[in-house]
Amino acid sequence: MAGKWARVLAFCLLVLALASGAGAEHEVFYRYLVLGYVKDVKGVPLRGVSVKLIRQKTGFSYLADTDTRGFYVIVARLGDESVGENLQVKAGSLSTTLVARFDPRNHTADRGTRLDFLGKKAVEQPTLFASTLKRFLGQ
Repeated sequence: MAGKWARVLAFCLLVLALASGAGAEHEVFYRYLVLGYVKDVKGVPLRGVSVKLIRQKTGFSYLADTDTRGFYVIVARLGDESVGENLQVKAGSLSTTLVARFDPRNHTADRGTRLDFLGKKAVEQPTLFASTLKRFLGQ
């Protein structure tokens, strides 16, 4: 139970850290989440792997490390104007490019995707984003 609350607190602190600038930055429509798992070729979770998201438009990067389950969450500052932007994501020596896909008119739904690094492959699974985020937040 303590681990669940620690994850919720960590997520809230990330969101609050992003909110320290302009007024709307803490809103759901001003952030994009990339979350997922990093595992070896046998499916064993890899702990302590550095995961980095780089906005190719600006070069700005966001960092996370995997936990004991190989799980990571990156919260990036992306507003409505960032739809379609290329995002490079690196986990250890693996790298892939994502496209920020979301409806810029929707200001209520969380924006993001799930990206797993499984062995030597990066696998994007956007349909699992909402359920994975919900589990992470313990809802």
